[in-house]
Amino acid sequence: MRATRQSAILALVSEYEIQTQEELSEKLRKMGYEVTQATVSRDIKELRLVKVRNDSGIVCYRADSQTETSDVEQRLRSILKHSMVSLDSAENDVVIKTLPGVAQAAAAAIDAMHWNEIVGSIAGDDTILMVTRSAKSAVEVIEKLKRI
Repeated sequence: MRATRQSAILALVSEYEIQTQEELSEKLRKMGYEVTQATVSRDIKELRLVKVRNDSGIVCYRADSQTETSDVEQRLRSILKHSMVSLDSAENDVVIKTLPGVAQAAAAAIDAMHWNEIVGSIAGDDTILMVTRSAKSAVEVIEKLKRI
């Protein structure tokens, strides 16, 4: 659960201008995570989030630009490995079933990997629908996911 929660945190700080731990905690609760201030603080430290001033002058959390790509990729792979239940495809669509409440974090992890075969994805509570460039791309994506 920690890995999926941390993936959700990374997705949130990349999408929103989160200025405080309380704001981050509230967004996580809305996603279904039961968190305490101590948990959020620990996650921020483990993820090496930093506060930076954005283009609008707002100071908000961001992933530390010094974090090595391989470390981030390993975290993303861990999230996927521990959350996927099943994979299937139809033409150029890939459907991933996940543990309940984890699909959005898993989809964010996949999106962060920037695979060229994937056009986009939509996530619900326990299902991700990915659209790939072709039926062949769908097969390639499934093979990549199975290797994880």
